[in-house]
Amino acid sequence: MKIAAPLMIGWREHVGLPHLGLPLVTAKIDTGARTSALHAERVRHIRKDDVDWVRFHVPHDGVEDAFDCEARLVGRREIKNTSGIPEERLVIETLLVFGARRWTIEVSLADRGAMAMPLILGRTAIRRRRILVDAGRSFLAGLPVNPPHTRSGAALEQDTRITP
Repeated sequence: MKIAAPLMIGWREHVGLPHLGLPLVTAKIDTGARTSALHAERVRHIRKDDVDWVRFHVPHDGVEDAFDCEARLVGRREIKNTSGIPEERLVIETLLVFGARRWTIEVSLADRGAMAMPLILGRTAIRRRRILVDAGRSFLAGLPVNPPHTRSGAALEQDTRITP
């Protein structure tokens, strides 16, 4: 059995979130943070066919209307924000694309409008993935393979929708 070489990444990377239909997103890699968080506005819990979903808006530079997304809700969690203050957040599961690699992660939806990057990837998103983080460099993983907004063949596609 051939074991893949470790993926070298920097402290910030371009990643794809194809199930959310987003273009490339700049992520801060923060191994000091446990959870991952995506900047989302107008977050609403909804019920569809007796299943819990979340509808939310993701602003994006250069896109006038940005993106309205829906994803299946996987939980509500109390998570400490960057100031260390606990807050309840809605959590979704989505596909993360890092260079040629892809896997499913949990992401909390939070107001990250004051932060430099819309996505923070905590250690649970990258653990057990043979990843090495070079904290002194950026954009080492390369661009995600396949345009991340195509949503092709995704296992979770039935649980996520985007409205242009």
